Order: sequence, then C-alpha cells, then structure tokens
Amino acid sequence: MSVRSLEELVTAVASRLSAAYAETWVTVAEQVLRDLVDHFELDACLLRRNDHVIGATILVAEWPKRQVIPDPDPLGVVYFADAEPEFAQAANLKEVGFVRPGQDNSEYQERVARGAGVPQVTLAAVPLVSGDVTTGTLGFIKYGDHSWTAAEVNVLKAIASLLTQVQERVRAEEQLRYSADHDELTGLVNRRFLAEYLEHRIAPGMPGPVAILFLDLDRLKSVNDFLGHTAGDAFIMAVGARLKDHLGQEDVVARLGGDEFVVVFGRELDLAAAQIMATGIMDIVSERVAIGSVFVTRSASIGVTVGIPGQCSSADLLRQADQALLAAKSRGGNGIAAFTEEIRAESESRDIVELSLRSSISDDCLHLVYQPEVDMRSGVIVAVEALLRWEHPLLGLLMPESFIHVAESTNLATELGTWVIRSAFRQYAQWWSEIAGLDVVLRVNVSPGQLVGADFVDSIARELGEYGIDGGNVCLEITENAVVSDVDRTRRALRGLAGLGVQVAIDDFGSGYSSLAQLKQLQFDVLKIDREFIRDLGDSPADLAIVKSIVTLAKSFDLILVAEGVETEMAARTLLDLGCYRAQGFLLHRPLPADMVRDLLITNRETPGPS
Repeated sequence: MSVRSLEELVTAVASRLSAAYAETWVTVAEQVLRDLVDHFELDACLLRRNDHVIGATILVAEWPKRQVIPDPDPLGVVYFADAEPEFAQAANLKEVGFVRPGQDNSEYQERVARGAGVPQVTLAAVPLVSGDVTTGTLGFIKYGDHSWTAAEVNVLKAIASLLTQVQERVRAEEQLRYSADHDELTGLVNRRFLAEYLEHRIAPGMPGPVAILFLDLDRLKSVNDFLGHTAGDAFIMAVGARLKDHLGQEDVVARLGGDEFVVVFGRELDLAAAQIMATGIMDIVSERVAIGSVFVTRSASIGVTVGIPGQCSSADLLRQADQALLAAKSRGGNGIAAFTEEIRAESESRDIVELSLRSSISDDCLHLVYQPEVDMRSGVIVAVEALLRWEHPLLGLLMPESFIHVAESTNLATELGTWVIRSAFRQYAQWWSEIAGLDVVLRVNVSPGQLVGADFVDSIARELGEYGIDGGNVCLEITENAVVSDVDRTRRALRGLAGLGVQVAIDDFGSGYSSLAQLKQLQFDVLKIDREFIRDLGDSPADLAIVKSIVTLAKSFDLILVAEGVETEMAARTLLDLGCYRAQGFLLHRPLPADMVRDLLITNRETPGPS
C-alpha cells in the first residue's frame, strides 16, 4: 500500500476532481481510479453511472484499461432487469456492498470472467448517491479474496461523495449542452448545432460534394387548426423520428423550428444522387401518421443543393437550399426543386421586391394602367379594368405577379389593395367629370385578404362617397380560389357589396375550385373565363368544350360573361358563335395609361351600342 495517508489520498483526489468538466471528465476519472489502484494495491477500479431512463448501469471509466474488450462488452451497459443480483442492486444501492469468492455469486463471477478474463474477484461497490437517487457506483476489485478495514471503507465513501458531486456537475453541463444543441420537441439537433456541423463538413479537405436538403411540410396549419397544436406537435415528432430512422448514422437531421427540417448527408453525393434521396424522403414523410384515433397525412416540399468543401460557406448552402425550397413551394408544393442559377436570380429579385415594396406605396413608384373590355358585336367599350404596375428603380417595370405574392406574405396586400382602389376611384371620378354621359364599368381586382377584412365593405362605401361614384359603376374582381378560402366571410362581404350596388366578378373562372353550389349561394354578377381556355380556342377541342359549358353555366345563372386573353381572330369568332360577346385581350386593346383611355372613352361615347 502507498505510504500516502488516507487523508492525503482524499485531498489529492479532491484536487484532481476540482479541475474536471464535461470534456475532461472521463480522463480525470481514469486518473483518480489509477491513484486508488496504486494506493490500495488493487487489481482494478471502475466507475459506473446509472441511467434510470433506460434502466441500466453504464461503464464510465476503468483502470487499468482492459487490453481486450469483447464486442459486445458484457461490462459496458448492464440492464438492471436482466442482470445478476450484484449488478441489479446497483440501481438503488445506498450502502457499500461486498462481493467475495465462495458466495452465491457464480453468475456475476462468470460475467466478470467474460469481460475481463479473471476467474474470481472481490468487489467493494460504493454507491454514488445524490439526494434519494443512486446515480452510480464506484467499484474496487481485487483478484481472489480480500477484506477491507473500516477506515478504508470510510475513505471509499468520502471519495464516492466527491465523485458524486463532480458527476452531477458534469451531468448538468451535458444537459445544458444537449439543450443548447437539440430541439426540445423532436430531440433532433437544432439550428445552432447544424451551423457548426455544416461549417466543419464543408471545410477545405473534407470529402465532397456535400448535399443538403431543406424540407418543409405542406399545409401543416390545417392540422393545428382542426386537431389542435398538440396534434401538430405529434405529427412533427413522428416526421422527425422517421427522418432519423430512414437516414444513416453519418447523416445529420436538424429541425430548424416550425415544420422545417434540414438534412446534411455525411457521405459524398452529387446533385442527381441527392435528388434521388429526396424522393425517398418524400415517400416516408407522406406516409400517414396515427394521432389518437385519427390518421393524418401531409406532403412535403424539398429544396436540394450541393457544395464543394472549401468553395462555399455553410450560410451559402443553407441559403441555396432555402431558395430551392421556395421554388418547390411556389409550384404548388409536394415536390422537389434543385438549386439553379435561375432560382438564385429569382430569389434575389424577390428579396429586392420585399425590401422595397412598402416604401413604393408612398414613393410614387406604383401606377395604374387600364385595359378596356369590349362588346365584340359593336366594338363598344363597356368596362375598363384597373391593372397595377410597379416601376422599380432596379428591376424595371414589374407586373403584379412579380410582387403580389410577396405583398400577401408580408401583410402588405391590404395596404396595396387600398392604394389601388383609391387610385382607380379617383381616376374614374376624373373621367366622369371630363366625359359627359360616361357609361362604362370600372373593374378593380381585390385580394382574398381584403375581401374578408372586417371593414372592407365600409371602406368601399367611404371611397364611393368621397369620389361621388355610384356603386353600379363599379365591379370588384375576386379570384375563384378566394371564394372557397373562406365561404362564410365571402358571403357576408358579397351581401354588403350588393347593398351598395357594387357588382362582383369571379376572375379566372375555371382555374380554381368553386362549385355550382357556391355559385348558387353567393351573389355574383360576372364570370370572367380564364385566359388558359381562350388562348387556343378554335384549335383545341378540349378548350372549346370547356368554354361551351361555361357559357351555358353563365346563362343558367343569368350572369354577365367576359372572356379574358383574346389574342386571335379565331378565338374572337368562336366566342361570338358560342354567345360570349364581351372580351378583353391584346386583339382588342392592350392595357393603356389613363389619358389614352380617356381619349378612347370619348370616342367610345360617340359609337352606337349593339342593337
């Protein structure tokens, strides 16, 4: 035995342990075990911790280290439920336990023999106790038979107490680190860990290409709305578990928050291979999930990109994957998009639009043009549609499709729509004051968010009153999909507009999901046939059949019918033959500035109407 006193031993152990933290814990523990082996002239010493979640005792450190460790290691993880009594009692051990040769412990001795190659040992097991919980065991092993003095046992207890304190501190540090790096809901790594890992993964000299996927669940909001957020969380957890199970050990799956996940593949993958992997992930995500007694399915949109280590940053890769994801979602979701330079350009333009859209409303960058609607029997203009344009200082002239979706996603659609209505009403009032006997309808497009706004009808009434416009001279156009997005609020809004005498048109009819029942229940005045069915009219039997049915439908409901996108004489003649007389399109008139429209309207006043 070492000449160092037991008190000196305790002091030396305490000094070593004071410098221990999570990263150095195992190394420091091995040094302490080595000191104990030397002092007590032991053959081995070991430290184990209890994991009461999985019900097992787990080897943390040992000295000396075994030269040959079997696989699986019978001493590595020992589950209490399946263990010999000597290991099983470690779950709740509160006092020092002893095991000596010759006792009824043959199964324990056999396990030690398999793990360490030693036939018979004496064990002193000192529990590590924190409060009422046994957190681990400090084991002292001597080959053959051995006895301990009371003084030695007291020292072992003192050292076990020191180890308990450090082990709990380390456990707390590890828990903090785990919480900092992992998503609380799914247990997957989080954005912080992902950024650090990805920076390492694409460092110069690492294998590449490196492929990443950015995944977003489609329409998860409906699950939250109808089943509650607990159900939505359960669905996200199930998807996270599926992703983890589906991918390899070398792959990293992160949840960024909400319904967004990122996958970084550990092995080299080019873009084509990454897209194949994305297809497999789409399949497993779309499988139904049981939430209580309800089965839920959701599709996903995935953006894919690859990068060469040393040639891009983690931020670059994540941005590219995100841009590809937005491209996939813009195509309707439930699909995969690979990053391209075209997607980069579109994304950069969208970012510029988003950053400057709000200021454009007050900086005179927006203006309206007006496209006449003609009765093709006579050429008389019967209506004009106000169309928004944005003269962007960097991007040039932008059509609404370039920025309306941005306006809706940034809650600017209502503010933008209000500007359009006021500007169009002001211009119509000016025409009215300049053109005696003006008899055309002003058509203005309205966003879904505007239509169902709490004070929308009142705002229209105020604008009509301010500019002295009769409600019968105004027609508000809404898309077919807006009709079905919130039928109850739409019905109330249409009823209020009808009270003002304002007409309402369904724009792009045939491209959405409205039903005959909704046409019957809701108060519409006009159907505008989607240009997709007009473009090839005269050459396409399918388009002809569709337009015929829409004409019959409009007549059945006594609705005014207008064809959009008339660009060929063939289409115009076919529409006339079918009984659709009103139309818009480049064949008849292009969108024009207000002053040119005024001249047309003056001329139009002198043109006789259809007989």
